[in-house]
Amino acid sequence: MPKETSHRGDELKALGWGEPDVNRYVELWEYRQRWGAMNLERDDRLFLRKAEHVLPAIVKGRGSTKKSTKDKTYYRWLVFHLEAMQAAEAAMETAEGEQGAWPILLNVELQLLDHYQPVLGLPDTLKAKALGPVRETLAGQAAALGSTRNYDFQAALNALKEKESSRWRHLRGDEVSDQVYPVLNADTAAEFRSNALRDIQAVMRSQFPSLAETDKEELTEA
Repeated sequence: MPKETSHRGDELKALGWGEPDVNRYVELWEYRQRWGAMNLERDDRLFLRKAEHVLPAIVKGRGSTKKSTKDKTYYRWLVFHLEAMQAAEAAMETAEGEQGAWPILLNVELQLLDHYQPVLGLPDTLKAKALGPVRETLAGQAAALGSTRNYDFQAALNALKEKESSRWRHLRGDEVSDQVYPVLNADTAAEFRSNALRDIQAVMRSQFPSLAETDKEELTEA
């Protein structure tokens, strides 16, 4: 199996590993590269093996291709939460044309990622944390504009973790118990989408290191 030529701490971070574990992985990886695995303690070798088990396999050679934006961990994490909301929303009592504010937010963010194609390595995903407060602010505004339903923002990921190992984090953090789920009518949703596009795009363009020198024009429709 092909081996990495540099450590993959950024990918572990994106998978939800904490800073101490990521730092330990990086230190052990660099030590192994220099001195060999035989010089590592057994616990350290097991830790490295555990870290490398959760990382996606590396594909090299003539048939290898660069991982697409849609295959990046951060992108797939957003899609997971979006699909969980869409499934729950389908079971809610809503009027024709009504849409949940949170799926609008995530759809806008995904469309911006498709447009700009950022690297989404550790520097980008660390800066992406700045989008959390932006989502919360926009969702709060949506709650004042339309009606609300209840939605357990942690249930889907908790269910996934019961079935398989996952380092993904909750969309709104582990401590948020708020279940208010704003729902907007068609006219209000269009204006809300426009505001979400403006605010989320501003954070991406100003904060994501891989977009610091982007020459792509701003997305005007999401």
